[in-house]
Amino acid sequence: MSRVLVTGGGGFLGSRLVERLTADGHDVVAARQRDYDLTSMVDARRLFAEADAEFVYHLAAEVGGIGANRANPGRYWYANLMMGAHVLEQARLHGTQKLVIVGTVCAYPKFTPVPFHEDELWSGYPEETNAPYGVAKKTVLVGAQAYREQYGTNAIFLLPANLYGPGDNFHETNAHVIPDLIRKMSADTDEVVLWGDGSPTREFLYVDDCVDGLVAAAERYDGPEPVNLGTGVETSIRETAELVAEAVGFTGAITWDTAMPNGQPRRSLDTSRARDLFGWTAQTPLREGIAQTVASFRAAVA
Repeated sequence: MSRVLVTGGGGFLGSRLVERLTADGHDVVAARQRDYDLTSMVDARRLFAEADAEFVYHLAAEVGGIGANRANPGRYWYANLMMGAHVLEQARLHGTQKLVIVGTVCAYPKFTPVPFHEDELWSGYPEETNAPYGVAKKTVLVGAQAYREQYGTNAIFLLPANLYGPGDNFHETNAHVIPDLIRKMSADTDEVVLWGDGSPTREFLYVDDCVDGLVAAAERYDGPEPVNLGTGVETSIRETAELVAEAVGFTGAITWDTAMPNGQPRRSLDTSRARDLFGWTAQTPLREGIAQTVASFRAAVA
């Protein structure tokens, strides 16, 4: 049994991780933004002092879909950079035994060869619409490696694919692809209008699979190199929309607004490092995961 701190513990991924760690018998502190503003070093210091945790998972982030990233580039850069820096510094000062930092697939260059391998992380600039967020997270990786080298801080850095699943964010302006599709197609409408042309590809990771990956890495990995967490399955946005329509029972028209941005052209991860270093692979097929997410959404709005 360990004392564990989870920043972003009230969020989509964080809440599922807290449930898992609690079920495993750990004493878990779930830090939420309403109680601790981690862009403030004062709040970060107070959190670490009050939590007195041996292990820390840093999941807190300010993030959204393409529209939210375009509307908040400065805020997303600043908030994610500051939170990461403050958590690293407090982990150092408090002698945290293990710090697990969750990065983002948005940190990869816009034209990374598919599948994305961790060694390609610095081969170019991220896709423009989410570059400030991706660059901020990537800078935290540099900090983690620097703190390991100078102070011996045991910080590891993980790069999950696009997450989805029960409890996701279905907000009208800052939801990600799958929850946004579920919300739109569940409305009483004969047509949904989607951004771009449907050709970009993404890789979707079911939230509970990601939780398994975080726990496995915390238990078995202690290296400086970033590690991808994903399925290795590349799916176009058009195919994803068709899968969601099938799961929801939507029979209306899907219209593509090509005047709006596509985002990154392709996205799929090489997940061999996670398999080789700590024995983790994703288990949930996309069709099954979407069905579970639709059921969760319907239960929540019923």
